[in-house]
Amino acid sequence: MAQRKVIVVGGGLAGLMTTMKLAEAGVKVQLFSLVPVKRSHSVCAQGGINGAVNLRGEGDSPYLHFEDTITGGDFLNHQPPVMRMAERAPAIIYLLDRMGVPFNRTAEGVLSFRRFGGTLKHRTAYAGATTGQQLLYALDEQVRRYEASHDVEKFEGWSFIGLVKDSKGVCKGIVAQDLRSMKVESFAADAVVICSGGNGVIFGRSTNSIINTGEPVSVCYQEGAVYGNPEMVQIHPTAIPGDDKCRLISESVRGEGGRLWVPRDVQDKRKPAEIPEKDRYYFCEELDPTYGNLLSRDLVSFIIYCICRTGRGVGGGQQVYLDIGHLHREKGWSRELINDKLGGVLEIYEKFMREDPIDNPMRIYPAVHYTMGGLWVDYEKGTDGATLDVNSPRNQMTSVPGLFAAGECEYQYHGANRLGANALLSCLTGGELAALGVQAYLSKGLEGGFEDVPTTLLDEACSRRQSEYEFYRQSHGSENPYRLLAELQDTMWHYCGIWRLQKELVGAQSKLDELKVRANQCALIDEGHWSNQVVPFTRSLHHMIEMSKAIVGGAILRDESRGAHFKLDTPDRDDSHWLKTTKATWSESGPEFDLSERIECNVIAPRPRKYKINQNKVVKEIMGADFFEKAGLKEIQEPSAVGS
Repeated sequence: MAQRKVIVVGGGLAGLMTTMKLAEAGVKVQLFSLVPVKRSHSVCAQGGINGAVNLRGEGDSPYLHFEDTITGGDFLNHQPPVMRMAERAPAIIYLLDRMGVPFNRTAEGVLSFRRFGGTLKHRTAYAGATTGQQLLYALDEQVRRYEASHDVEKFEGWSFIGLVKDSKGVCKGIVAQDLRSMKVESFAADAVVICSGGNGVIFGRSTNSIINTGEPVSVCYQEGAVYGNPEMVQIHPTAIPGDDKCRLISESVRGEGGRLWVPRDVQDKRKPAEIPEKDRYYFCEELDPTYGNLLSRDLVSFIIYCICRTGRGVGGGQQVYLDIGHLHREKGWSRELINDKLGGVLEIYEKFMREDPIDNPMRIYPAVHYTMGGLWVDYEKGTDGATLDVNSPRNQMTSVPGLFAAGECEYQYHGANRLGANALLSCLTGGELAALGVQAYLSKGLEGGFEDVPTTLLDEACSRRQSEYEFYRQSHGSENPYRLLAELQDTMWHYCGIWRLQKELVGAQSKLDELKVRANQCALIDEGHWSNQVVPFTRSLHHMIEMSKAIVGGAILRDESRGAHFKLDTPDRDDSHWLKTTKATWSESGPEFDLSERIECNVIAPRPRKYKINQNKVVKEIMGADFFEKAGLKEIQEPSAVGS
């Protein structure tokens, strides 16, 4: 049989793992990346990667990791793939260790693990505070071996702009654009895997790189792929602002003992280091002494938002302190030890804030960090009903035959809220499973190979995208696409962010309809034919607007609060009606939603949240006991387990 060829879109951890596993199996891979692979956004991950290795003898296990992930995701995760992710985690960590990833180690020389939010176990392996960079570089070195043997071909600096589909709707390749020459070209393949990451640029205040527009997911969505749980967007509680993006202050800072606080007296003018313990409000620790600063991200972000909304924040009222000074002053940690564990994060803070983060508490505020929603992908259960049949071609395949997805761009692993340090793991296990799914798909007797794809089919797809590019190269009005993006970001952050109200979401929906019209009235800012960045930006703006309409539409539709999706109008979690996937399908008039996919809780039944607080207590403690009454809203009730 002739050698098969697969196209992978995205050069981050999911894309590299998929590429490596396919190349190992003898499949030729063409890897497309918007930026040089080593600049993919995975390089920015700081805190670590989860795996229940249990080297501390705490009684940790893959099952407990699975349980924490499901409960942390508020039971919206699909349990069989999550079970496999948790079971594969220790082997993945040891695989990375053998590849040469410089994980931190204990004095005895064994792997060191730290705690992360949402768990009481030391489960997170880390390489200082630059874990993502170390993992990305290690995998890239493995892929380079196959690049040298011509089994892998890289296309760096190319933008994915469309799919090639045959008359039956089967994916047969992609259309991409070289961002230097601006040439539009189509490429045939036996299968395509999308590993393009998140969409944080839509919200403006985001820790994502400025390349993270979500455009590839939006393209696939508009080409017929189903978009799952678009409303589920995670906001990281600790970030520092920037003109282009927010800089992440990793959860590893809290995992190592960092404490969140504000002065008890709003008028306190003393320097933070001079404020004694009795005059500090350690809000997370007082609200939940068990988990304290390691509450899950949705709760910590919400708490900080409420603190700042009531004017109790610092730095102009829009920040709180994240303090690690006590580790040095009181616990006796040397600066060398602190830098060994957190050096990368501290360097970022000192570079952008011009302050020593050990001597001076860091000033932080929440920012959009991750999208749990993404391309809907399938899986096939094994005979026991709890695990996966890893030899099924359904695994990681989207609703478009021949189109697969892995990493942050797909939806099934994290439910309504991702636990910290599960992102790198889901990228790697998802990429591994996608490679297995593709191999099974290729072995099921496809009708012809990539070399048999008709030239007319490739030319037609290419011509369509060339015409689209030519449209954006002409002026159609006086709108500035960069100003339109700023309006989009303000709309999404303020009305579809931490704090959601139905009437504001409906208003955001109308604003998005307006922006869609105005985005077709942009002036041509750059007429160049070489490395023109404005035209691809304008095209990307259209795709971000379409994706935003799905996010807002899903938030309007989901009349409950679950994980990262919190609506004051419907503040309770409703397992009887909303334990299901929000599946969006694109149409010209707006997203159409299908709610037929109910989450199968075949291992763990839904139960009340494990924390001692919910948003109800946060609002009443911080914003006043009569807040709900004054606002004309009902209080949040603790959710009951299904069937109890």
